[in-house]
Amino acid sequence: MSRAVTAYLLLGSNLGDRAALLAAARAQLAASAGKITAASAIYETAAWGREDQPAFLNQALALRTELSAQELLKACLATERKAGRERLERWGSRTLDVDILLYGDEIIDEPGLAVPHPRLPERRFALAPLAEIAGEVRHPVLGLRVGELLAECPDPLPVHPSEP
Repeated sequence: MSRAVTAYLLLGSNLGDRAALLAAARAQLAASAGKITAASAIYETAAWGREDQPAFLNQALALRTELSAQELLKACLATERKAGRERLERWGSRTLDVDILLYGDEIIDEPGLAVPHPRLPERRFALAPLAEIAGEVRHPVLGLRVGELLAECPDPLPVHPSEP
């Protein structure tokens, strides 16, 4: 029997009907991966890594799951595929991106899966929505709370609540 873990995910989209894609992703993840126990507001964020593309909508989710981290990754990738995600270039535009930011307090470093997300501390677009729902959660490697990581984040790109 597996144990339930709270995983924190980040949804992102900058192609198509971004809000509808995030909504569909939430529904699919709730059906396939576990119970969504918290969801941040949706934020509009400048593209990170490659800035010559449309702005993203991003949202953080807390997901109570009995899936292993590897099984959760498979569910996230299936959700991306269902949304028409194509991996054409690193940091390129996409219909949907689903990242595992944290998986309980586990530290995982294996081919295809690194948790906590290795670039979390340097990405305001991930930290702002995550801090909204998990500001007191500690990063298992750095020992800092998510809210502290956000306060120290060097990323200058703007992150704003999305218009409804």
